[in-house]
Amino acid sequence: MQKPFSGAAAPMPLSLVDSHCHLPLVASPERSVDTLLADAAGKHVEHVLCVSVDLETLPGVLECATDRPGVFASVGVHPNTEGANEEPSLARLLEEAARPKVVAIGETGLDYYHSQGDLSWQHARFRTHIRAARECGKPLIIHTRESASDVIRVLREERAQEVGGVMHCFVEDWDTASAAMDLGFFISFSGIVTFKSARSLQEVAKQVPLERLLVETDAPWLAPVPFRGKQNEPAFVWHTARFLADLREDNFEDLASATTENFFRLFGSAQRHTAA
Repeated sequence: MQKPFSGAAAPMPLSLVDSHCHLPLVASPERSVDTLLADAAGKHVEHVLCVSVDLETLPGVLECATDRPGVFASVGVHPNTEGANEEPSLARLLEEAARPKVVAIGETGLDYYHSQGDLSWQHARFRTHIRAARECGKPLIIHTRESASDVIRVLREERAQEVGGVMHCFVEDWDTASAAMDLGFFISFSGIVTFKSARSLQEVAKQVPLERLLVETDAPWLAPVPFRGKQNEPAFVWHTARFLADLREDNFEDLASATTENFFRLFGSAQRHTAA
């Protein structure tokens, strides 16, 4: 469970965290993982969480984190991954969660936009992830699309408040954000919040307490303005954080510091890296 928020920290150099990205999907022969991380560091993004979407590509996620002090990993299977892919058992999730750089379970959740019909398999998978998180004591990374009420219901039924987590790439209403925060969850905003069409989401972003706020890219998708339509990357989280600070009328340095502290408060097994 996350540590209690203790208020503003002493002034520190500007530091940001991309709390959700998919580095193996961003990297290319022309722009390696290390190049992407160097560019991110140039925008004060010193830590990134590389998130798992299935067990087949998990080795690549783990490889990104293993020898890079500022990179962490999660283990999980996305709610839309169906078919020939390996179904995550409780035992397998716990085995992978024991790795030293794995700091979270997910991404997991429910998605009624990309998947239709009998979704009992999706619900069962979601519950397995929550049980794994509770057993290993690591927080959850939650994906929800057109399923918010069921996501909140399942989180309550499975006692997810025992470990908490983050509602990643949040696009829901204030009632959903409030219900999630009541369960100990943080609210993470991606580049979507910078879009002109996201007025209602921007109103939600104004209301989320600073001590519950995270920022992310979800790279390679959802690049923020002014890069909308291009491939996203960890460096671009700077633009989302800058937009949020202006939207909320927060000092940018304060928002950067708070979201960084929030990340390490939530993901308690992540070790902070200070660049030499």
